[in-house]
Parts: sequence; C-alpha cells; structure tokens
Amino acid sequence: MRFVIQRVSEASVKIAGTIYSEIQHGFLVLVGIEESDSKEDADWLCNKLISLRIFSDADDKMNLSLQEIHGDVLLVSQFTLFASTKKGNRPSFIRSAKPEQAVPLYEYCITQLSGLLNKPVRTGQFGADMKVSLVNDGPVTILIDSKNRE
Repeated sequence: MRFVIQRVSEASVKIAGTIYSEIQHGFLVLVGIEESDSKEDADWLCNKLISLRIFSDADDKMNLSLQEIHGDVLLVSQFTLFASTKKGNRPSFIRSAKPEQAVPLYEYCITQLSGLLNKPVRTGQFGADMKVSLVNDGPVTILIDSKNRE
C-alpha cells in the first residue's frame, strides 16, 4: 500500500463539476492499494501518517505532526500509484488491487484515520472520475510504501 502525502493549505475533490469534499490545513493523501496489501499495511501507514512531523513549529522547523496542529485529511484512492512502466509506453496496472479487495481496505483506512484523529476524514469517491485540486504548502510531498519501511 502506498500513500502519497501532500501537505496542503487547502484541497478539494470535484465530481461531475460539484465539490464532493474539501479541507483546509492538513494532508491530501493519494492511496494506492496493491493485491498483496492487508489491514496490517493500512494500520502501519495510518499510524505513520498521523505521526509525521512535517508541519512548521514556531521556529519554522518541520517539527509538528498532523495531530499536533489538528489538521484535516482528504483521502483519495488512486490505483495508478502501482503503475508499471517496465515494458513499452502504456502503463500496466496489474499489481493494483481489484475493487472487491481495494474498497474494503480504503474504507478501513478512512475508519482508522477518523479514529486516530478523533474527527471525520474527508474522501474522494472510489472509482469516480474526480478532479483533485490542491495548494501544496511548501511544497511538501512524501511517498510512503508499507512494503518499503525505511
């Protein structure tokens, strides 16, 4: 499972021209789910996400976590995070989990993060044609992969 985490001052998801979800200060998180992923992967990523110290403190150092700043999360599923470009020019998404596996893990992440943050997590809509907008604060963008726990 992969999270692409973007520190944002604002972010939103539009579906069919209408705002579906939006947040202010916090994280826009793109979530890629692979066939081999489990709840253990989701738990590790969710705990890592809320503890990342990438918000500025009074000295303008990245030293505060999402929990400490009471930030919001906009969680958007994105199967293309497991694109393989090894052969040819057309990406293959064979490693991406099928909806029957990915939807429950995506929903599990939503539930876990809501519980850890003690507030609702905003989302996209799984499988929808979404228009995602953001103002990346910094910019700060971090990739975390549950199979590569550095």
